[in-house]
Amino acid sequence: MRRVVITGAGTVNPLGDDVATTFAALREGRCGIGPLEIRDVDRLSIQIGGQIKGYAEADHFNRQQLALYDRFTQFALLSARQAIAQSGLTFSGELADQSGVVLGTSGGGLTTQDENYRAVYEEGKNRVHPFIVPRLMNNAAASHVSIEWNLRGPTFTVATACASSNHAMGQAFNMVRSGMSKVMITGGSEAMLCFGGIKAWEGLRVMSKDACRPFSATRNGMVQGEGAAVYVFEDYEHAKARGAEILCEVAGFAMSSDASDIVTPSKQGAARAIAGAVRDAKIPVDSVGYINAHGTGTAANDKTECAAVADVFGHHADRLMISSTKSMHGHLIGGTGAVELLACVMALRDGVIAPTIGYQEADPECALDVVPNEARGADVDVVLSNAFAFGGLNAVIALRKYS
Repeated sequence: MRRVVITGAGTVNPLGDDVATTFAALREGRCGIGPLEIRDVDRLSIQIGGQIKGYAEADHFNRQQLALYDRFTQFALLSARQAIAQSGLTFSGELADQSGVVLGTSGGGLTTQDENYRAVYEEGKNRVHPFIVPRLMNNAAASHVSIEWNLRGPTFTVATACASSNHAMGQAFNMVRSGMSKVMITGGSEAMLCFGGIKAWEGLRVMSKDACRPFSATRNGMVQGEGAAVYVFEDYEHAKARGAEILCEVAGFAMSSDASDIVTPSKQGAARAIAGAVRDAKIPVDSVGYINAHGTGTAANDKTECAAVADVFGHHADRLMISSTKSMHGHLIGGTGAVELLACVMALRDGVIAPTIGYQEADPECALDVVPNEARGADVDVVLSNAFAFGGLNAVIALRKYS
């Protein structure tokens, strides 16, 4: 089995339009959640979100491209540009055939759907643009990344709700590790901050009207966000031979299904995925120093996740740091695991643990070190990133410091 390393990273999210800006925001505990600036926001009971403000699509794409690119595709392409540029890779010949794309998303082209449903049902139009289907399909972002960089290997999209990115990155990891691919471009993207997207989530009654406060006794729900993060997963020997800068190593991955309830999380299912990732990485449980939590800010998720961590790590759980960066950028649904992996890379590379901001009052059922409100310096060698989705689908990635 081959070693797999990360040689490039890129992002567009509510905290910043690149990795460096995002790292700075995570270190500062800056909040990217604020009032939504979308059409018909006055008809929504939830009017906050982790929205990318000041984004002008025409600054990045021409009219012909925008006819094909939903907002989630745009975010993925911009993130991929950064990641591939940092990696220094060009794709031609045999390498192009051995390189592919796996991205995660949940809503896909939901903004395009929302706009066109409005046009047909509310405005009474009888025709839509001929490219609506290729614009809204969930595989659009992965396909356009493949087209732009001549990536001719395995290319597809994973849609597992809030675990989509982690499932996608896990598949990419296994493809490189098995030798199926030399390089995989992977991550996730989401753009659900439109009237229809927010209105649908309102119906679940799990949304906060003021802030995301994971693990705090005063929490009152999740907050949605938007954006993307994309990485270059590369065969270690290939990266080493070309003298690439290596950000960190992908050490392990595991996934599980609760097989119990469509919305209520299971401690056992989450624990099996966490333990599986540690086992797959072939590391002792006490070597894990930090976990980027799923940490949505709902009571069901927070308590279940903390219980699962305690079950897997035993006494070591008291020495672990676990934080939820959703408190800063919101829940990017299918793109969230990809953006959260940035906090894991920062922990390994810079020795900085991103905080859980908005923390006000301890919850005895979340009695772990949740790194409240302020970032912390710490030397960690192994980190985990948790993702637990509606449908009972769990995916956990382990990263290791490169040496």
